[in-house]
Amino acid sequence: MIMKNLLFLLAFCTTITFAQETVKQTSQFSISGQVKKASVITMDSLKQYSIQTIGDIKVTDHTGAFKHEDDKLKGILVKDILSHTAFDVSSPKLLSTVYFQFTGADGYKVVYSWNELFNTEVGNHVYIIMEKNGIKAADMKESLQMTSMMDFKTGRRYLHNLDKVIVSAVK
Repeated sequence: MIMKNLLFLLAFCTTITFAQETVKQTSQFSISGQVKKASVITMDSLKQYSIQTIGDIKVTDHTGAFKHEDDKLKGILVKDILSHTAFDVSSPKLLSTVYFQFTGADGYKVVYSWNELFNTEVGNHVYIIMEKNGIKAADMKESLQMTSMMDFKTGRRYLHNLDKVIVSAVK
């Protein structure tokens, strides 16, 4: 009986711990890795970029099942932000080996290649979300979100609380 009560107490405490986990809202993110100079992008520095009206997005899971819809999105193209970064490559040919790992505060990661962002139509549709559902990024619980509006399964690369971008190259 004591073991049964102990197991119940352990399960109860674990449930409470997970239920109380809070989301770390981000107000800046770093760009580091294979760059000539690391940088930090803040909410204030994002104000220098053009904010575009994106529209609405139906967020789906990996099977394509509908999860939720976000309306009235406005955002900044990720490639506009990255265009100020000098990548540490010895030749422009090597840009084809560069990729970006975007990481949220919760550890969730999404990847884009340099070619995908700078050399295909996809790059014209990958945004840092500055407003959604009429709420500005600074006021969102999960600020500094990003998404690719061209993905078929939109939830796979819908990132919350962007914390860092690590630039790497395939060897």
